Amino acid sequence: MTVLILTSDEDVTADMVVLRLHEAGVPVVRLDPADLTSGVALSGEYVQGVSRGHLSVNGRLVSVDGLRSIWVRRPGVAAARAAQPSAWLTEESAQALYGMLRGTEARWMNHPDAARQARHKPWQLRLAQRSGLAVPATLITTFPQAAREFAERFPDLVVKPVSGAHPQEPPRAVPTSRVAPDTDFAAVAFGPTLLQRRVAKRSDIRLTVVGERLLAARKPVRPDAHPDDVDVRFAPSDSPWREAEVPPRVAEAVRTYLKDAGLAYGAFDFAEDADGIWWFLECNQSGQFGFVEMDTGQPIAEAIAGWLAHGTDRCRSYAGGGRSATS
Repeated sequence: MTVLILTSDEDVTADMVVLRLHEAGVPVVRLDPADLTSGVALSGEYVQGVSRGHLSVNGRLVSVDGLRSIWVRRPGVAAARAAQPSAWLTEESAQALYGMLRGTEARWMNHPDAARQARHKPWQLRLAQRSGLAVPATLITTFPQAAREFAERFPDLVVKPVSGAHPQEPPRAVPTSRVAPDTDFAAVAFGPTLLQRRVAKRSDIRLTVVGERLLAARKPVRPDAHPDDVDVRFAPSDSPWREAEVPPRVAEAVRTYLKDAGLAYGAFDFAEDADGIWWFLECNQSGQFGFVEMDTGQPIAEAIAGWLAHGTDRCRSYAGGGRSATS
């Protein structure tokens, strides 16, 4: 049985998992949908009640029915690198590839339907509330007056994009920024704006969840940090990420969140305040983890490889090794 990884060739985070799978002797195929129909080919046959399908990746033929799991990491747009790309070819290629894969018995990390839903920030905030996580007061609006009234209730605010684009996507990435006290919010009328009460944080928390396994890391905020440096992705820091324990209530709430979201993997970001409360900021269903593993030594890639290979959180060849922070 083969593990299929849908991601780009430049995804070094996926490289870490591929290495663990190779070391464990688990067959793995890496495919970028962008390479359809150049370098990647597919075929599906449905005849007299029998269906079979195959994928060809750089000459390697793989049976679709022989897939044990599928990791949707960071795939490119289908057929984006075809000889003659077009919106029509992209739609046809995506329908063919993902339609065939949906018909298998393979396990997903994460299923495309669940992942698509999980990207929506308003949906995340509501689910986090229902799951029992602490959520900072938040407003998403195109009404300038609603923004002004919200700012009167919560004078110390940050503004962030609703889409939450990553810094590795320069055309769309916008850092979380502190709102100036004299902001009039007239521009809110031109596009949805997300305003959130600023958490005076002592640490940033990244909690990576693989199946039932929780691996948390903490990055302390410098005592002399400027209050305007609110986005850990852009703020200057010489402090590495360190392994952290997960409060039991947070662990329970996070597991509820993932269960209700239908996700097998999630990268949660929290802001920890002076009282030790973990305030939910977001959950990225395909978030990076390499930077945390490099700093902390936590076996996140190993946990993902184990889940993909055996339906557990650890590759069998690594049983007994590695450290984790769990509830």
